[in-house]
Amino acid sequence: MSTALQSPGPAASPSRPSAVTGKALARASATRRRRSSRLKLWAGSVCTLLVVLPIALASVLPLPGPDSQDLGKRRLAPLTEGHLFGTDQLGRDLLSRVLHGGQVSLSIGVLAVLVSGVIGLTAGAAAGYFGGWVDAVVSRLLEAQLSLPLLMMLLLVVALFEPSVPVITAVIAIAQWPEVARLTRSLVLVEREKPYVAAARVLGLRRVGILLRHIVPNVIGQASLVVLLLLAQAVLLESALSYLGAGPQRPFATWGRIISDGQDYITTSWWLVTLPGLVIVLLVVGVNLIGDGLRDRIRTRRQAAEATS
Repeated sequence: MSTALQSPGPAASPSRPSAVTGKALARASATRRRRSSRLKLWAGSVCTLLVVLPIALASVLPLPGPDSQDLGKRRLAPLTEGHLFGTDQLGRDLLSRVLHGGQVSLSIGVLAVLVSGVIGLTAGAAAGYFGGWVDAVVSRLLEAQLSLPLLMMLLLVVALFEPSVPVITAVIAIAQWPEVARLTRSLVLVEREKPYVAAARVLGLRRVGILLRHIVPNVIGQASLVVLLLLAQAVLLESALSYLGAGPQRPFATWGRIISDGQDYITTSWWLVTLPGLVIVLLVVGVNLIGDGLRDRIRTRRQAAEATS
C-alpha cells in the first residue's frame, strides 16, 4: 500500500479587501430607489394627466352636451360617426358624459380629501402632542369609526340626508379623516421628543406655538402624501355611492351612475361600462403611483441624510 506523493500547491495569495464596500452597496441601493421613484412619478403623472387634462378642458372641447339626446344614434360603437367613446342607450355622447361626470367626481374627491386632511391633521397633532384626555378622546373616536364597515356607514348617513354634492363630500371626508389622524399622531409623538422641542420649551414658547410653528411643519409633508393617496379612495367611494344610487342626483352625471346606467347593455354594448371603468382605473393607478414615488423619494433623501450625518 503506497501513498501518493502530492506536490505542494501554489502558495495561497494574501486576501485582498473587497472593492464592494458597504457605502458602495448603499449608494447602489439608493440609486435603484431613485430610479424606481422617478419611474413611478413619470408613469403616474402620465396616467393622471391623461384623465385630468381632458376633464379640465371638457367645457371648451368640441363635444356635444352631456345630456344631448339623439335616439337615432343609440348605442353607437366607439369611433363611429365622430363619437370617440360611442353613444349610450339614449344617443348621448359617452365621452362627453365621462368628462363632465369626471368634473363632478373629481370635485367631490378633491374637496373631501382637503376637508379630511385638515380634520385629521388637527386631531392627530393635538392627540400626539398634548396627550392625556385629548389623546384618549381622539383615539377612542378613531377606534369607533374604524370598527364600522365603511360603505355601510356611508350608505346609512346618505340615507338620512339628501344625497347632494355637499352631503357626499362631507360624508367621504368624515370617513377618511382617521387615516390622516393616525399617521399624524404617530409622527408628532416622535417629533415632540426631539431636542429642538425641548429647546423651544426652555426659551419659553407656548405649547400651541411649538406645535404650530415647529412640529406641524416637520410632519405635514408625510401627512400630505396620505392625503394624496386618499384622493383615489375618495373617487372610488363616490363612484360606488353613485353606482348604488346614493350619489349626487340628476342632472349630475357621475362615473358611478354612467356605469350603473350601462350595466344592462354590457353583453351587447360593452363600451358603456368598460370605457368609464377604464378611466377610473387610469386615474386611481396614476394617483397611487405618484404617491408611492413621492414616498420613496422622501425616504431615500432621509436615509441619505442619516448616512452622511
